[in-house]
Amino acid sequence: MTTLPLFFAPPDPSDATGRMPPEGRGERIGERVAAAARQIAAAGNPATARLDAQVLLAHLLGVERSWLFACPELRLTPEQLVQYSALIARRCRHEPVAYLTGYRDFYGLTLAVDSRVLIPRPETELLVEQVLHAATQAAPGSVTVADVGTGSGAIAVAVATHAPNTFLYALDNSRAALAVAHHNVAQLRLEARVRLVASDLLASLPVLADIVVANLPYVTSTDYLQLDRDVRDYEPPQALVAGPAGLDLIERLLTQLPAHCRAGCLVALEIGYNQGKAVQALVHSSLPGATQFVLRQDYQGHDRIVTFRL
Repeated sequence: MTTLPLFFAPPDPSDATGRMPPEGRGERIGERVAAAARQIAAAGNPATARLDAQVLLAHLLGVERSWLFACPELRLTPEQLVQYSALIARRCRHEPVAYLTGYRDFYGLTLAVDSRVLIPRPETELLVEQVLHAATQAAPGSVTVADVGTGSGAIAVAVATHAPNTFLYALDNSRAALAVAHHNVAQLRLEARVRLVASDLLASLPVLADIVVANLPYVTSTDYLQLDRDVRDYEPPQALVAGPAGLDLIERLLTQLPAHCRAGCLVALEIGYNQGKAVQALVHSSLPGATQFVLRQDYQGHDRIVTFRL
C-alpha cells in the first residue's frame, strides 16, 4: 500500500468566492464532469459517480462544488485535463475519494486523511455524541477522556472542539496513524487539550479516565473478504479486522478497563452491525460490575454503539 504525502490541503471556501480558475481551450467543465461520471459508473461505482466526479474536479480547481454548477461552459486547461484524468483513473481503480483529496469532513470539521488511517464514517459521529452528552452532564467539571485506537484523531478532535471541559489522551499502537492525528490536532490548534500516546490499547494511559471511547477494529476475517474494493484494497486492514468473530480487540480492551478507569467511568464502543448480543455477553462476563448497558443502532438500524459504566 502506497503512503500518500502529508497532505493535500482542502479548498478554502473564502478563496473560492469570485475566484475563477484559468480557462483553457480544452473540454468544457460540464462535459468533462459528465464524461468522468460515466467512467466512474462503468468501473463499478454508479451510486456516487457524479458526486465523485464533481468533488474531484472542485478539489483540483480549489473551488466549492457549487461553483461547478455556475460555470459549466468554462473550459479546462490542458494541464487541468491531464490532472483531472489522472484523478478519475485512480477513482476508477476504486481508490477512495477521501484519499484522493486528502481530507474528509467529520462532525463539522475538515480532517486530513491518507492510507495510514481509516476514513472516518458518519456512524462514528454517534459515538462522539455519546461522549459529548456525558461531558456536558459533567460540566463545568473537567473530564479526562481516553480515545483508544484514535487513527486520524477524528473522535478526539471532535470531542475537544465541542466539549471545552475535556482533556483527551488519543492512543494508538500505530505511529504512522499518530502522525496523521498529530497533523489534525495541530491544524485545529488543540495541542493543549489533546495528548497523543503510542499505546497498546489502554496500556500506556498515564492517568485514570472518566470516559473511555473506542472505535476499534471489529470486522470479522470472513466479512473482510466481502468488503467493497474501496475499503478492502485501500484502507489499512489492521484498522478493520479483529479475528474470526471481529471481537479480539474489544475483548482485550475490556480486560484492561478496571486498571485504567475511575469509578463510574463511561465506556462507549463502536461495534459491528450484528455484534450487540456478543458484546453484551463479553461485558457481563469480563466486567460483572458493569452497569447501565445500552445498545444503540445506527441510521440503518444496525447494531453500532454500546455504552456502559464501571
